[in-house]
Amino acid sequence: MDTGDRPLTARELQHADGMADWRALGWGVVAWFGTSSLRSGAALARAVADAAGGRLPDLDLRPGGVRVQLRRPPEGYGPEELDRARTVSAAAARLGLRADPTTVQDVQLTMDALDHAAVVPFWQTVLGHEALGEEDLVDPGRRLPSVWFQEQDELRPLRNRLHLDVVTPQPVAVAALAAVRDLGARSVAEHGYYATVADAEGNEVDLLPLVEGADRWEDPGTEDWRLVFSAMACYLAPAGGPAVDLAEAVARLADEAGLPLGVDLRASADGEVVVTVDTGKDRWEMDEGYRPLAAQVQRAARDLGLRADVDRPRFVQVGIDAVDVPTVRRFWAAALGYVEDPRPEVTDLVDPRGLAIPFFLQPMEAGDTARRAQRNRVHVDVFVPDDQAQARIDAALRAGGRVVRDAEAPFGTTIADPEGNEVDIAVEVGREEG
Repeated sequence: MDTGDRPLTARELQHADGMADWRALGWGVVAWFGTSSLRSGAALARAVADAAGGRLPDLDLRPGGVRVQLRRPPEGYGPEELDRARTVSAAAARLGLRADPTTVQDVQLTMDALDHAAVVPFWQTVLGHEALGEEDLVDPGRRLPSVWFQEQDELRPLRNRLHLDVVTPQPVAVAALAAVRDLGARSVAEHGYYATVADAEGNEVDLLPLVEGADRWEDPGTEDWRLVFSAMACYLAPAGGPAVDLAEAVARLADEAGLPLGVDLRASADGEVVVTVDTGKDRWEMDEGYRPLAAQVQRAARDLGLRADVDRPRFVQVGIDAVDVPTVRRFWAAALGYVEDPRPEVTDLVDPRGLAIPFFLQPMEAGDTARRAQRNRVHVDVFVPDDQAQARIDAALRAGGRVVRDAEAPFGTTIADPEGNEVDIAVEVGREEG
């Protein structure tokens, strides 16, 4: 495709020859290749690394598949992104892996603010994100949702019905709590294990754990791991080859143990690769087999000469207050493309592929009509493929949602759940042309 010197638009990239596996989303072009095991996903990671000379795209290995993302460069898409995507697709085809482009998505957050300068440093601190321009905070590890700050149209003084939990190693949580106090947090309520803090405009986040030792196992051989709702270990590899060596070792160990793990590989500009091994929320508490598996993973990483960064693990989830929890939960499962956690005692919604952050519902008083009437300052953005957007909108409407704004459709449709909490179903393809 010849576009002269100008970058490719998302539409041009997605519709180029050899790009049938890929869909353009908010931050890049993404593919999902189904696998039958974690080891077959690691085989794809090895093939991609070998074909790319060790330069890795973002890889998320799960027992059921591999998510591959090529981030959009600041200057826009070019021939290099086309070549890299085609190389990945060719490697997957050689391994007999098929893409399912209908399943990819990005979950992000938007925060309305009257004074960006008063709230952005707060959220940069609690999330550990980096500023990108004046309106965005992005996870340097490219695993957690970005946050976009937009102008607020009116004063909304009451508490949101959406809030975040940010779970980090204990020293990181303690330092973040001290830092937001210095930044002038509006309120701080300490509850022992965690603290609820609010930014200057009242947006709340729970920081945890604050109790020393609550973030780790006592078992010998698990010192590299941190318990941040998920059990998680992050290893630093000098290049793609050693990182894939670890991914292959973890895949073999997890498959042999019959326990699902996530393995994410993220290359930095200097060639270093961070390998994050993640049990997923609560799984380590539900199956004692994860402790010996964690020790085996740690031993494999150390045998490869890799060191752990024990301050790096981070977990984020979104809580939604609702009067009718089952009804609101069904809506969000449809809007997010998630499934309900089968445990009767929890209200979690989880990504069936184990990629995006969890959501959970908690009850609020029916008589709290003022909070229910106030539009939240925080809402959710879900970027979906352009050929899947209408189906997602229809699913959300069937689950009790209502369209509140569609002036920017098809690039964005805002839908409220039965109690007024909002989600944007967003599409990237066509925005430049539009």
